[in-house]
Amino acid sequence: MPVIVLLLTLLAPAASAELLAGAARVEITDHQAGPVNDTSYAKALVLKNGANIAVILTVDAVAIGEIGRIPNHFMASVREKLQKDLNIPPASLLVNASHCHSVVRTDSDVLAVQAVKEAWKKLEPARAAAGRGHEDRIQENRRMYLKDGTQIDVRRAYSMPRDEDVTTIGPIDPAIGLLRIDRKDGRPLAVVYNFAAHPIQGVPSNGNTADYPGFASKAIEETLGNGALALFLQGAGGDINPAKYKDVHQPHDAEPLGNLLGLSVLRAWRTIQPKDDAPVRILNETLTLPRGVDYPQRIAALEAEQKRLLASLQGTSINFKTFLPLYIQYQVAGEFPSYYSHRYQHEKALNREDLAKLDAENRAAMDQYLRNIHTMEQLTRLQINLALLRKHHARHLAEGSQPLTGEVVGLRVGDFHLVTFPGELTVEIGLGIKQRAPAPFTFVSGYTNGYLYYTATVRQRTNAGYAQEDCDVLIAPEWQQMFEEKAAQFLAALAR
Repeated sequence: MPVIVLLLTLLAPAASAELLAGAARVEITDHQAGPVNDTSYAKALVLKNGANIAVILTVDAVAIGEIGRIPNHFMASVREKLQKDLNIPPASLLVNASHCHSVVRTDSDVLAVQAVKEAWKKLEPARAAAGRGHEDRIQENRRMYLKDGTQIDVRRAYSMPRDEDVTTIGPIDPAIGLLRIDRKDGRPLAVVYNFAAHPIQGVPSNGNTADYPGFASKAIEETLGNGALALFLQGAGGDINPAKYKDVHQPHDAEPLGNLLGLSVLRAWRTIQPKDDAPVRILNETLTLPRGVDYPQRIAALEAEQKRLLASLQGTSINFKTFLPLYIQYQVAGEFPSYYSHRYQHEKALNREDLAKLDAENRAAMDQYLRNIHTMEQLTRLQINLALLRKHHARHLAEGSQPLTGEVVGLRVGDFHLVTFPGELTVEIGLGIKQRAPAPFTFVSGYTNGYLYYTATVRQRTNAGYAQEDCDVLIAPEWQQMFEEKAAQFLAALAR
């Protein structure tokens, strides 16, 4: 049975105690790993309400364990050190990775502890408020639904489907969750903001970057001044890309996206007023989650599709060198691509069809060449996702059917309510939880207190096609109901 850790906060009225808050940051950029465009940080916000403690720790990194530089022992190491040195209960720690692809130092656990200790030293009386902002210009859903009933995704790792094959796309979540923390004298101390989108836009220099959250936080901090820190919490952004993610006409640049998000945070920040009554409550439970067992069937299905696609490739009399000018010629010239129209009229008068037959042959060759291109594009998408399935199947065979575990965290600070999960939650999960939540300012974060790869909806997970969200997976589709039920339980308890 899962073990639930319920802090004493739920047993006593926390509002009678004064809220104390402290924030600090420590750089975690690996300057030895190559060119650095902008700085990556571990940021800590310590909240203390009587005997109740919550630590929000954000890191500009791809994940908490499994992939990237942060080791699998990170959570245990940080918890052990904080409990020993500061008497912070292990269940009080919430660590969120922004999911940017920054290369961080290998001693990130030591640096994270340092950030928390510095924040602890800065504890001072504070006030808190929750709010919501809006931003819909910098993100787009990468999940596409096709006419054949399958779903695929938008990645730079492979090409897009044909425009005419796409029927619709998934939703986005434009909400920005806000927790405003001010000092008693009204000066800003920290702002926590929750937003759902992959931070994978990159920068023109291709240097190490914290991506759009780094730029957004910088804009917020420079505007607020007073040493205030902005802490980004990644939301349910598993299937959300930066806007125009596949643009090939200008350099990829996360800074404008971050600036837009930062300004939207500030616009909403100004509309909420902190108050003294800000109870701190935190819940933490480790769920036992079933492993996915359908790898052999899904691999067999993709291998069969791969074989079918390969068999559909047909030879033509043209190659790329002859196809491109021929294709342009036939697109521009319309009815008379091989010569001027008067020659076609001349042949017609003599009952000849030489040019018409040539056009038919060329059009047939170009059509087949284009079909081959589209088939090869499908094969690249298939093969990359097939490799993901094979990778996780190999891991399943090596580790057996032992269940996976994942922490669910529920946090309340005043009117700010948050529930988290270690996987890459897709946006529909977050939207559904927020819609059903009893408190108005409820938000959802993935990528927290561990990493379980993609955790798509049941519909996405059982996709007859192939996309990263349903192939780069460890857990079975049943995870969704288990998490949503626990999230609902936590949010109901926090709202009381």
